Amino acid sequence: MGRKRVARLMRIAGLQDVSRRKGTRTTIRGTEAQAIPDLVKRNFLAAAPNRLWVADITCIPTGAGFLYLAAVMDAFSRRIVGWAMETTHLRTELALEALNMALWQRRPSAVIHHSDQGCQYTSIAFGKRCKEADVRPSTGTVGDCFDNALCESFFATLECELLDRRRFKTQAEARMAVFEFIEAWYNPQRRHSGLDYCSPCGV
Repeated sequence: MGRKRVARLMRIAGLQDVSRRKGTRTTIRGTEAQAIPDLVKRNFLAAAPNRLWVADITCIPTGAGFLYLAAVMDAFSRRIVGWAMETTHLRTELALEALNMALWQRRPSAVIHHSDQGCQYTSIAFGKRCKEADVRPSTGTVGDCFDNALCESFFATLECELLDRRRFKTQAEARMAVFEFIEAWYNPQRRHSGLDYCSPCGV
């Protein structure tokens, strides 16, 4: 099928193409990072909820600067069980806030929390909170997106379906849009091929 025909059919159907934006580096390994094993080894299959969580941080551009988003996803249902947003920093508190939301919502026992080796996840404070909550921390290798592919996939969906289609003047505007995307669309309604086309809340 030719490119012009595709463009014409897309116009008729009301579809618009979306291009990926250039990524921003958010994974910076701390100089005094504690050694955390990789308990996942790229196997993101979970037999039940609250067996494996994956987590990551991304930045959202606005006209007033970046908005930083930390997310925790349940690998079984693809549901975002914890998230946090911050307008001024990428410190450990951001990752802790997302983890605490997930713990409050799910009350897990011995869940694996898998992330990259960013300083937020390898910090002493984060490790201490994991120990208190009976969470088993896990990290992939440095600079390898495939070691956290499930959460990277969520961020790619967020970019493609929301961030690449809108421009935000303020961080408050972006915060509200991301909140609505997660809680009103992604978790309760968006269908996933990996879930037999159910939504995360429907699993």
